[in-house]
Amino acid sequence: MEKSIRDDLLDRPRDLLKDQAALVTGASSGIGEGIAKGLAHAGGRVVVNFSSNEAAANGVVRDIRKGGGEAIAVRANVSKEDQVLAMFETMLKEYGTIDILVNNAGVQKDAKFTEMTLDQWQLVLDINLTGQFLCAREAAREFIRRGVVPDRSLAAGKIICISSVHERVPWAGHVNYAASKGGIMMMMRTIAQELAPYTIRVNSIAPGAIKTRINRMAWETPEAEAKLLELIPYRRVGEPRDISAVAVWLASDESDYVNGTTIFVDGGMSLYPAFAYGG
Repeated sequence: MEKSIRDDLLDRPRDLLKDQAALVTGASSGIGEGIAKGLAHAGGRVVVNFSSNEAAANGVVRDIRKGGGEAIAVRANVSKEDQVLAMFETMLKEYGTIDILVNNAGVQKDAKFTEMTLDQWQLVLDINLTGQFLCAREAAREFIRRGVVPDRSLAAGKIICISSVHERVPWAGHVNYAASKGGIMMMMRTIAQELAPYTIRVNSIAPGAIKTRINRMAWETPEAEAKLLELIPYRRVGEPRDISAVAVWLASDESDYVNGTTIFVDGGMSLYPAFAYGG
């Protein structure tokens, strides 16, 4: 199939992240997989974090190495402090430091608000929000300890939080997920404010509808995709590479003056498209 101009631009070889060590949580599939491959394509040395699917994570590592990149897979449940600490210990032993953290790991456990159990609520908050806190804290400690390395980056470190349009858009039936993403937004902004004096940048990416396994039912048939497109003014469903391209930019010195902000990558979903027709 002939490649589009957009594909050609996204595939263009770059050296933006040469020799920088990056950790991507939840990188065995979907958006995390796309980001891990994008960072490696830009020259980064990548830790592919996974929680359970070791075979898939090893597959991502193989793909990166086949493309000439460098990667290892490391198991850790990001909601468990001891496992996060062990993952960072492994990364520092392998790569010596960390320059980039992409906080991507996340889950959904959907239920009506009045039927949601405490376990459903707590699981999503533990992984989606507490997991990002634990990983960001450990990355920041290393950034501060090591400081700026001018040959690698203008910043001492970069943290990228993967949020969602639902940090802004309410989502009935998904209160735990929406609350976790709203929490990520304020966590990101607060730690960006606190860490900026150390020359550490912290930002978020808020994806809209992206074609991943977790939401396959929403786009895998023409009928389902047509229904989904009613929510997207740009009239296409996103792909992991749309998020990856922004993550690479935020991790690079090209975005050095961008700090404490959320970039929505959603085809306009957060524009409340129904109001284009009078509400």
